[in-house]
Formats: sequence, structure tokens, C-alpha cells
Amino acid sequence: MTRPKLKDHSADPGVPEALPRSLIRLRERLGVDQVDRLWIFPPSRRGRREQGLIAVSTYLEGEERRVMVTVSYNAEHTGQGVSVDTSFTQEGEAPPERFPGVMAGVVRRAGEGQGEAREVEICGSPEKFEELLEEFDMDFLEAPLP
Repeated sequence: MTRPKLKDHSADPGVPEALPRSLIRLRERLGVDQVDRLWIFPPSRRGRREQGLIAVSTYLEGEERRVMVTVSYNAEHTGQGVSVDTSFTQEGEAPPERFPGVMAGVVRRAGEGQGEAREVEICGSPEKFEELLEEFDMDFLEAPLP
């Protein structure tokens, strides 16, 4: 029996506004001064829908350890506009040197084709966070968040 070919979704437009809006929500909820680094995973796109994940290492006051928070988002372009739903989950705490191995494990478990996560050092710096946001088309960010 021959398996049906899976549709290649690499050309799907997804929701270009989803990641920058999720990053803005992350900034509003956690505060940039608490963010050590981010791992931005390649989104999964199906037409005008998109799902994504951002892993965030945050400082734990007075300790060398970090708290891992994941920010997942589901976004969709509809006839009513764009919707971006985010959820925040505290995953646990560990020494910061453990997180790169954890991120590599997430990629392995996701399977082939998912791609590596992009690691971005923020180190509590508002300037570094703004540099990250400047990579995105600002026209998408001018529309109000739902």
C-alpha cells in the first residue's frame, strides 16, 4: 500500500503578524528586564493559519537558575481580520546551561522538517528586545491587537 503524499506547506503565507504580536505580549506580560534569552521555533503554517512557540529563559531573583516559560500562539486571518491567541506556561527551573540541550531535544521530538529554534540573547536589555522587533514589518504592528 502506498502512503499518500503530505501537502508541502512551506509556501503557505501563515500569519506574518503572529510572531511580532506574540513577542509584544511577552514583553507586556513578563517585562523585558526578566528575559535572559529566547528560542523562537519555526511556526507551523496551513494557509492563513499559524501555530508557533517561543521558549523564554527568565531570571530567577537572587539565583543563578532560570525559569523556563513557553509562549505558544495560534493565529488566523479571517474575514473579520487577524486573531492571535497566546498562552503562557511556566515549565520549570534549571541552570541556564541546561536550556540549549533542552531546546535541541524539543527539535528532535518535533521530527524532521520542523527546523532549529533561533536563539536570541536579550540579557534583560530593552534595546536588544527592540532590535528583535525591528526585524518585522512595522505595518503589521500598527493595527490594534484583538
